[in-house]
Amino acid sequence: MSGDDVRLRAVVSLAQTMAAAYTAKESWRAAAVGAREALGGSFAALSVWERDRGRLRVLVNAGERAEGEEEFPEEEAYPVHRFPEITEFLHERWAGGGEPDAWVETAEGHPGGGAPARGARPFCHQRVAALQRRGRGCCVVAPIVLHGRAWGELYVARPVGVPVFDRDDADFATVLAAVIAAGIAQTERLEEVRKLAFTDPLTGLANRRAVDIRLDEAVERHRVEDVVVSLVVCDLNGLKAVNDTHGHAVGDRLLERFGSVLSRCGAMLPDALAARLGGDEFCLISVGPGADEVIGVAAELCERAAALELGEGVACGVASTGDPIGPVNSARRLFRLADAAQYRAKADRAVGPVVAGRDGEVMRLADSPPTPAHDRRRLRGNLP
Repeated sequence: MSGDDVRLRAVVSLAQTMAAAYTAKESWRAAAVGAREALGGSFAALSVWERDRGRLRVLVNAGERAEGEEEFPEEEAYPVHRFPEITEFLHERWAGGGEPDAWVETAEGHPGGGAPARGARPFCHQRVAALQRRGRGCCVVAPIVLHGRAWGELYVARPVGVPVFDRDDADFATVLAAVIAAGIAQTERLEEVRKLAFTDPLTGLANRRAVDIRLDEAVERHRVEDVVVSLVVCDLNGLKAVNDTHGHAVGDRLLERFGSVLSRCGAMLPDALAARLGGDEFCLISVGPGADEVIGVAAELCERAAALELGEGVACGVASTGDPIGPVNSARRLFRLADAAQYRAKADRAVGPVVAGRDGEVMRLADSPPTPAHDRRRLRGNLP
């Protein structure tokens, strides 16, 4: 098989592997591993240019990693001012109608066959120092361009003692970078679709599907690890009156505004999930913080909702495994308790949250058989 055939197969394999990736991390790893194998390198990395933070952040390291290099590093990043070819040379090159070609650097401190074009720096001192420090002989760097803008770079290295990358390798790396860019674009689209599947389009909060999944996971953690799980269920008062008086566009703005208030209050609880269940019903899921902490946040939520220009505040119910509410072996059980507390708050026009386990009437209501006509105390989407 000719060299061209081998490279063509490598390009096809890379595209197929990235297309099969389900998550962003899988896509990044497929890109790095595929490029390393296609170019005969010992190591490859994929980095993204975070413009707002002025840095190149490494997403994945694949192959023979040096000391301190992790496969998916949390905070391996480099200031872009140390890599002027990313922010200056490359940008000017393709902004002027040229192509963002790859180039080669060597540990000896001189460019290889893929040197930058005329007017560019002959080599990057930071990259040379990194090659020497990590025992690598050369590298090829290919910019990744997405939607007409510099997205990041592909970096593939070879160890000392093996042939240095040449101009053909640099040209091939440019092709691989284009394939990777297409794969990343697909992954980003899939991530957006997945996000939409679990996001309420009006408020930007999580939707009912996301709540069902998160609550099931949280209750399982409670069952196995005895972690405290709390659920706050809210019903926005006065929405119908706003819709009837001012129109649905104003009603939607009230829903959005309350969604922002819920998100702000939810941020006071680590890793809490703020969600809109549908219509005027919202909820907050907390895993870890104690019941009193969650109740305090719910009280602030009620105060802030009452201060909104429109609407009539919010009816709020809380159920927490940190309170004496009996065994909670299912998400449905916790939801029935919180929903019953919210129902009681609405009936009593309570200005603050009603808490299951601290109100005997709520416990009785939650545990009574559902009425045939309507059962507010069931987990949305699941039969009682």
